[in-house]
Amino acid sequence: MKKDDKIFLSLITLFLFALVVYLYKSFLMTIVIAILLSIATFSATKKFVEITKSKTIGNLISTLFMSILFFIPIIYSVNTLVQYINHFDMSYIEKIANYLTNLHYKLPDSLSYFQNYFDDFVANINVENISGFILPYAAKFGKMSAGFLKDMFLIVIFYFFINYYAEELLSYIKSVLPMQNDEIDNIFSQITDVMNVVFYSILTTAILEGLLFAFIGKVYGYNGLLLGILYGFSSLIPVVGGIIMWLPISLYELAIGNTKEAIFFALYSIVVISIITDTFIKPIIIKYINERFFKTKTKINELLIFLSILAGLSTFGFWGMVLGPAITTLFISVMSVYAKMSK
Repeated sequence: MKKDDKIFLSLITLFLFALVVYLYKSFLMTIVIAILLSIATFSATKKFVEITKSKTIGNLISTLFMSILFFIPIIYSVNTLVQYINHFDMSYIEKIANYLTNLHYKLPDSLSYFQNYFDDFVANINVENISGFILPYAAKFGKMSAGFLKDMFLIVIFYFFINYYAEELLSYIKSVLPMQNDEIDNIFSQITDVMNVVFYSILTTAILEGLLFAFIGKVYGYNGLLLGILYGFSSLIPVVGGIIMWLPISLYELAIGNTKEAIFFALYSIVVISIITDTFIKPIIIKYINERFFKTKTKINELLIFLSILAGLSTFGFWGMVLGPAITTLFISVMSVYAKMSK
């Protein structure tokens, strides 16, 4: 092929690629998430195919597995929350507001400057202000839930087809990229290793912490299943995730006079779930899963993964926990290949 022909073909290809991106721009995020989830569960999907000896059945099992993990719990949570909201008793908010306004708390001497601001804040707590604060977020939550369910449905569809044609897609990528096959395999291996660690560590932690919170919620007469699911998802938010769940319940127990129950609920959530489970048990489980099932060879900096998840969540929202580590790993892998090629 002549040089002019190559230039012309390249320009046509870039133009058509831009058109395709523009055409499917509404689905780009869901497609990218489906690709990354497919990479994260590549080993598991491969095992399903080997066990069933059927590409179609193996991929259907993998897709069903993903649906059960994400889609079904979200549908249950949204439907249950809508029912609670429709039958919500505003007297609960009134009890909490009365408790807070009657709470006489003196700040430490080092923070005495803020005492007046704190007193004014507490004095302005009432049902109207709390309702005015909650209702806009409740409406926003409803819209986000509907959009999330739509995205989740599309992700599941894309996930199946990406898994089904994974080998063909990988072969095509190798044929068009100006890189050696072993370099592409190296990049893919590194991304797969990191996504395995990220996906299964997040999944394991969310399920374990959700079960622990569901247990204490059930003991106190709450809907344990709902609380477990919500805590599992909220635990994905670094630093403040668990507080979103246990603090409102503890405040409610305090407001209705159950001081001991409120303190125990808070201590259980902080000590058993946040400290013991998240700090000590989580690394042991993750290490066992990786060594026993995946045997990843890539050396992974856990602090870098944590920062990439945090950055991803702040930039892309919920799915940033997948996008952040993937983008970071891809960048490091490509730079590593580039360094080798420059020698």
